[in-house]
Amino acid sequence: MAFGSGMRGHVKKLGRVVVACLLCFGFWQMGQGAYIPAKAWLAQELMQRAWTRSAAGETRVAPWPWADTWPVARLTAMSGKIDLVVLAGGSGRTLAFGPGHLSASVLPGETGNAVIAGHRDTHFRFLKDVGQGELLTLESTDGQKHTYKIVATDIVDSRRDSLLLDTHVATLSLVTCYPFEAREAGGPLRYVVTATKLP
Repeated sequence: MAFGSGMRGHVKKLGRVVVACLLCFGFWQMGQGAYIPAKAWLAQELMQRAWTRSAAGETRVAPWPWADTWPVARLTAMSGKIDLVVLAGGSGRTLAFGPGHLSASVLPGETGNAVIAGHRDTHFRFLKDVGQGELLTLESTDGQKHTYKIVATDIVDSRRDSLLLDTHVATLSLVTCYPFEAREAGGPLRYVVTATKLP
């Protein structure tokens, strides 16, 4: 009898340990799931604050102390449903937090092609729903608003095709990976939305 009750006690203790481990694992998984949205929300909040300071005249305002980027423009689309702070540069670190303006291209509003890249599954997901004739607005840090009209949407192969940077009119190219529903990141195809500045 003593052996049987002792065994039951061990089984109960083992059961409690297993339940505690499962609970800890569950809480850890929930924390991991909440981490990415929380990080994205915090980054957007910090970027909005950096944008406000940039619009007030400060230059190269880093959204967080270790950032190697800063706001250069604000992009609105789809009648204001999309409102994004555009950061300087197109590195993976920058694009993780928002769309990035490629430094080899002109600044918004200037003659030439201003190229902005973003991830297809986050900030630039909306590109699959825009079409010719729709308007995009880019506000520069000096407060000037530039309105662009979408004139084309194209799928290009990054191994063979490149964007023309030296255009004779103020042009905006929004670039993201394609297809939008791809299960794996990367691949050579790019979805390009081209817009020209309205007078």
